[in-house]
Amino acid sequence: MNLNSFDDGAILCPTTDSVDKVNEFILSWLSGEVITYLSLDTHCQSDEQEKIQYEWFISKFLNHIKCSGVPNHRLKLKTSVLIMLLRNIDQAKCLCNDTRLQVNYLGKNVVSATVITRKNNGDKYLSEEWI
Repeated sequence: MNLNSFDDGAILCPTTDSVDKVNEFILSWLSGEVITYLSLDTHCQSDEQEKIQYEWFISKFLNHIKCSGVPNHRLKLKTSVLIMLLRNIDQAKCLCNDTRLQVNYLGKNVVSATVITRKNNGDKYLSEEWI
């Protein structure tokens, strides 16, 4: 596979449901086990002091939010899948919005990936460095 072809290309989807369908389709083509990562789905304890009704933010509600700009609760990955950063994480390391990476390793609490675009092509990072 020529990874340089992913420098400027992307699959555009009109809705978040379309994105989910495309991602599932791409994952089905790749060999290997799907590893699922879940987001934290509890409210912040400091919110209990605020004048908001934190009981509205139950796990079931938080886990089903799907809108542009908010990461899904469930992230499914396989080794060798291509991913793209959607936020600036570390500009000094060029881990910025639109940077593409290829997943190398999926651990219980860590993801390792190699940059396949931009000037730091070939650099490897662990997800703990992104957070």
